[in-house]
Amino acid sequence: MDEHSNHPTDRPLLRRVWKGTGLLVLGRLWGSACTLAILFVLARHLEASAFGRFTFYLAAFALLDSLTDLGTGSVAVQRTADDPGAVGGVLRAARRIRVVSALSCSVVVAGGAFAFGEPGAAWIAVASLYPLTHALELSATVFRNRIAWGVPVAVRAGAATVGMALVWLGYDAGIEEPALFLLAVATGSATANVALHLASRRHLPRACEPAAPWRPLLAQALPLGIAGLCQQAYFYVDNVFVRAIAGPIDLGHYNVGVRIMSYAIAVAVYASLAALPWLTREHAAGRLGDAVARLLQPLLASAGLGVGLCLPWTEQVLGLFGPGFGSAASSLRWLLLAAAAVYAGSGLLTALVATGKARAVLAVSILALGVNLVGNTLLVGPLGIEGAAIATLATELCVVAGALAALVRAGVRGLAGERRRRWLAGALLMAAAAWVSARLPVEAWLQAAGTLPS
Repeated sequence: MDEHSNHPTDRPLLRRVWKGTGLLVLGRLWGSACTLAILFVLARHLEASAFGRFTFYLAAFALLDSLTDLGTGSVAVQRTADDPGAVGGVLRAARRIRVVSALSCSVVVAGGAFAFGEPGAAWIAVASLYPLTHALELSATVFRNRIAWGVPVAVRAGAATVGMALVWLGYDAGIEEPALFLLAVATGSATANVALHLASRRHLPRACEPAAPWRPLLAQALPLGIAGLCQQAYFYVDNVFVRAIAGPIDLGHYNVGVRIMSYAIAVAVYASLAALPWLTREHAAGRLGDAVARLLQPLLASAGLGVGLCLPWTEQVLGLFGPGFGSAASSLRWLLLAAAAVYAGSGLLTALVATGKARAVLAVSILALGVNLVGNTLLVGPLGIEGAAIATLATELCVVAGALAALVRAGVRGLAGERRRRWLAGALLMAAAAWVSARLPVEAWLQAAGTLPS
C-alpha cells in the first residue's frame, strides 16, 4: 500500500499547490517577459551608464518591497489560514506596520538620491512612494489562504503590462531620463496593489473589526521580515559592489543576467509561496519531511533540465540585448547554477517557516548574507562581475545547507522521502541536457532568425 494512502486528505491540497504554482509561474513568465522587454528596449535606447543606473534602482526598489513587508505577509497567513475570523483584525494591524515602514523607506531613498546628486532625484523620490500601496496588497491574504491564485495572477499580469506600456510610451516620446522609466515601472507595481485590494474586498469581513495588537504581530513578523530583507540583500547587494568597482556599464550587463536568473527561479519561488499553507498543515500532522521531498524532488529535476539546456548558450542569449552584453556570459553561467540551488533552498526555507522557527530562518538568512558580502568583497575586485556571480552561487548553496541543518535540528524527519534516488535526478538531467544542448545549432538558428549577426 502506498504510504500516502494513510493521509489522502492532503492530495487535493497538493493538487491546489501545483495548480497555484502553475498559475503563479504563468503570471511570472508574463511579468518577467515584460521586464525583459523593458530591459531590451532601454538597453538599446539609453546611454550605457544611464541604463546601469536604471537597473541599480530596480534592484534597490526590490529591497524596498522587502523592507515594507517586514514579514507581515507570511505572519498574516500563519495567523489566519486556520482562523478566518481573525482576518480583519490582523490585516488592520499589518497595514499600519506597512505604512510606517513604507514611509521610512521613501524618506531614506529620496534623501539618498538628493544627497548623492543622482540625476532625476525628484522623480526617484516620487517613485519611492509606491511601496505605500503594499498596505492595500495585504487584502490578497484571503486568496493566499485559499490557495486560489487566479485573480492575483491576472491582476499582476495586467499591471506588468501597464508598466511595460508606460515605458514604451516614454521611449516613443524620446525620453532619456532613467528615473522617469523607473517611475513608469513603479506605477505598474502600484496599480497591481490597488487592484488586488479592490478584487479582495468582497472576501473580507464586512464588520469593522478592531485591529489586532500591533506589537505582538510585529514581534512575530520581524524575524521573518529581517530574514526576507537579508534574502533580498544577498540577491541584490552585489549591485553596490559592481557599480563601485566595475562601473555602471558592467553593472548594466551583469543585471541583465540577474534578471534572466530571476526569470529562471520563478517556479521555485512560487511553488514555495503556494505551498506554505499546505506545508504548515503537514507540519502540524507530523508529515513535513515527506511533504518537502514530494515538493522539491520534481522541482529540482525540472531545474536541472532547464539550466543544462541554457548553460552552453549564455553568450548568444546576452548578445540579443546588444553589443557588449556577451561579456557577461561567464557570470550568467554561474548565476544559472545559483538558480538551480535556489530550487532547493527556497523550498527548504519555506518548510522552515512552516515549522514556526522564525529565528532559525533569520539565522540562515544572516549567514547567507554574510557569505555574500565576504564573497563580493574578495571576488569582485579581481574577477569583476564573474566574481559577483560566484558569490551568488556560494550564497545559495549556504542557504541550502543552513536550511537543511535547521530542519534536522527542529526534529523534521523523512526529508529524504521514500524514493531517495530522485534527489539525483536534477544533477543528472543538468549534465545530460548541457551535453545535448551544446551540440544543437542554436547560434545558426539565431543568425537565421536575424537576431544575431552572421
